[in-house]
Amino acid sequence: MTGTISPASSISRPTPQPGRSIFPQAPTFTLETFSSRDFVVKDFVEALSDSAIPPNRQSGPSNQTAFDPKPLIRSFENALSHISELSGDLEKRENEHSGAVRRAEAQHLSNLQTLGRKLDQSIDAFNRLDSSLSGDNFEEGGNTVVKTGERLEELDRQRTRAQDAKFLTQCWMEVSERGELLLLEGIRRQGGADGKVRCANIARQLTKISQGLDPESWSHVNGNPKALNGNASNGVQRRRHHNTREIIEKFSETLEKDLLRSFDEYYRRENFEGMRECAKVLYDFNGGASVIGAFVNQHQFFIERSQLITEDVAGDTETWERLADPDSEPPGVEPSLQALIDEVKIVVQEESIIIKRAFPYCEQVLGRFLQRIFQQSIQQRLEMVLEKANTISSLAFLRSLQAARSCMSTLIEDLKAHGLTSHPDAISSQITIILEQQLDDLFVPYFVGSSYIEREKRSLEELYSSLLFKYTIFHSRRRKVPTTFMKSLAKSGSEILAAARDAYVERLDSSDLAPAQKAMLLRLARLKDSESAKAQAEIEITDEDGVLDTANAMRMLKWLAEAVGRGLELSGGNEAAKEIHALLNLLLTNMAEIYIETTLDAANDQAISQESAKTEPDLSYLTNLRSALTIMHLLITCIRTMLIPLASSNVGIRREIENSTSITMNLMEEKVNNIVQRTIDVALVWVTKLLATQKKHDFRPRDDGPGGGSGAWLEMLQTPVRSLPLKPPKPDPMKAKLTPLLQTCLSIFTFLTRLHNLVHNALTPSPNLTSFLTEIAIGIRTFLFEHFKKFQVNAAGALMVTKDITKYIELLRGWDLDPTFQPTFEVLTEIGNIFVIGPEALKERLRGKAGAGVGGLWEKGDMRAYVLRRDDAGSVGIQSVLGAL
Repeated sequence: MTGTISPASSISRPTPQPGRSIFPQAPTFTLETFSSRDFVVKDFVEALSDSAIPPNRQSGPSNQTAFDPKPLIRSFENALSHISELSGDLEKRENEHSGAVRRAEAQHLSNLQTLGRKLDQSIDAFNRLDSSLSGDNFEEGGNTVVKTGERLEELDRQRTRAQDAKFLTQCWMEVSERGELLLLEGIRRQGGADGKVRCANIARQLTKISQGLDPESWSHVNGNPKALNGNASNGVQRRRHHNTREIIEKFSETLEKDLLRSFDEYYRRENFEGMRECAKVLYDFNGGASVIGAFVNQHQFFIERSQLITEDVAGDTETWERLADPDSEPPGVEPSLQALIDEVKIVVQEESIIIKRAFPYCEQVLGRFLQRIFQQSIQQRLEMVLEKANTISSLAFLRSLQAARSCMSTLIEDLKAHGLTSHPDAISSQITIILEQQLDDLFVPYFVGSSYIEREKRSLEELYSSLLFKYTIFHSRRRKVPTTFMKSLAKSGSEILAAARDAYVERLDSSDLAPAQKAMLLRLARLKDSESAKAQAEIEITDEDGVLDTANAMRMLKWLAEAVGRGLELSGGNEAAKEIHALLNLLLTNMAEIYIETTLDAANDQAISQESAKTEPDLSYLTNLRSALTIMHLLITCIRTMLIPLASSNVGIRREIENSTSITMNLMEEKVNNIVQRTIDVALVWVTKLLATQKKHDFRPRDDGPGGGSGAWLEMLQTPVRSLPLKPPKPDPMKAKLTPLLQTCLSIFTFLTRLHNLVHNALTPSPNLTSFLTEIAIGIRTFLFEHFKKFQVNAAGALMVTKDITKYIELLRGWDLDPTFQPTFEVLTEIGNIFVIGPEALKERLRGKAGAGVGGLWEKGDMRAYVLRRDDAGSVGIQSVLGAL
């Protein structure tokens, strides 16, 4: 073909170089070339072709060598021969491996069968064991297993004891023969909680061994070495004797000091795990007493408080004065004590968290910590506050004691609510017992025996005596009634007043009475500081000092209520009823006997003195009766609503309280009744005296008198006089003749009106007032019935009688009388009509009564006495009327 270049002619053969073959070298290949994961036949052939065929035959240079396939052919031939060898080797290996696989499968099958039989045997054995344990032979099989386990445990314990005994024996031989404890020292230096615990246990056991085997070390405490027998025996020097007690104690002290030092370092670094480890070891060593003492004694709270405990109790003067003033509300807890309690609350709550993390026996540590706080810090401050309060007054001491107890109770409740080491859960019963015990121990010295109630009684006695001091002096000066029976009563009352007054004076002059308390007592007694209590005759007393005051009674009850409430809060328990009984007796003595009964006795004495008075009786003593009744009501209300219910827990004491109260109230009510009855007697006696001033001819005025006959009488009768004139008019003969007549009725009217006003204010609208007025009215009715039977009455006098009766009826109708008294007014009206109406009218009026008593109070025949007092009783008409009667 024209223009075709032969491949052979186009291949230029290079000049042979030294060391190279004159033939073209084909690429060489190894087994890895064809065994690679990336080997692809197509890509392999294309790579060979690309290297043999020029990239562009038409444009290739004319000197290009022709393609020579021989190297490739040789390469392929070598490869084929090698592949054949490899194929043979592969087949041989395949056969070998196939045989091995068959043998392995046969062996695996044999193993499976063997294991299957063994598994069946194990299952059968397990089933037999299970059936022996749960079936009929349970006791035998189970006991065997349990006994086997127990035996193994016992063997393990014996082994452990044997090892411990061996080590203990080695330690004892070491300390007794060589005087050292190197084995324990080695364990101690190794550190660790378990090792230190073991050292502590072994040290305790060595101490017991030393006491039994080496008593000489315990009988001689100087530590000097001593020969075992004292002298050499048979010329042979015996070994030296070591003081095992001293060696063991020194080791124990060293171990304890190391642990305490480590605990303190951990505490300063707030390493609670390290603290817990040391505390655990020390607890096993000596019960933890040393580490607890170190923790509590070195606490920063006690170090700071020991410097502040010497500070005096502060507080302004006004606060202490309010504390001593019984009429002021207590100011509360003393500031320094309150500050301490607030700080204790915070410290205990924060420290309980640290104790819980640092001690495995946290409750025991917290208990010691609380005991130290209460018995040292709080108790010392409490004693200082109470000593200061005692220098002010007894009441200040009691109020401070109550405030402190209340504040401490609040602190205990707050700590319980917090939970402390059990936070946020409820506090443990052990800590609860400790807190309550510490609270009780703080205040036990102030409640020993009857010391507390005696202090309360002394305080109340001082207050009551001060309040009633001028009252007792006033009534001790009044004159007693000179009658035998009343003289004995007056003497008894006088002795009570004198005893109360003398006790108060003695108390004021006592040297142990604080100046502040003395000033307060003088203020209550309304005395000046310059006045001497002993100079009683010089003390200025007014009538107001001897009058009952409801405000004073209210103050006395308020003071008692405060004392009762304080007693229930502070002491309580089974002694509460006894204390209430004691305070009740004090109240009855001062309020009932000294205060109320003294006034009632004075009123009764005055009432007795008025019975024989020649002038109008002075009934001003009735003004105190209302105050006495009001205070009696307050007293019995206080006892029934407060004291008796509080003493209901003790049936015997409650019965005593009810009996003493009943006796006292009955006595006072009897005195009130005596006063009322004597007042009735005095009033009726005086009314009798006034009626006795009526002259025989007062109701028979003469017709020819001055002023123009009977017309003047009628003119006088037409102008009723309501009250006595303030300024008497000019003398008039006729009016002068009428003055005794009018004055009798008006005097009685004025006296009874004054009596009514006094009694109405004293008894107030009540059944007692009605009974009193009704009894007075009945007496007056009786007197009037008899009074108008004594006088002759003419026509003009009849008008005067009618006018007087109208006046009496007007007076009595204004009173709150019993309804049964109403017919009396009709009877009195009828008496007036008997004197006024004529014979025929009188006869018709009597016929209209049809024989019945007028008003049901008297018979018709009772009118005969009044008809006979008419001036015309001898006339025919009147005689016929008398015949009808």
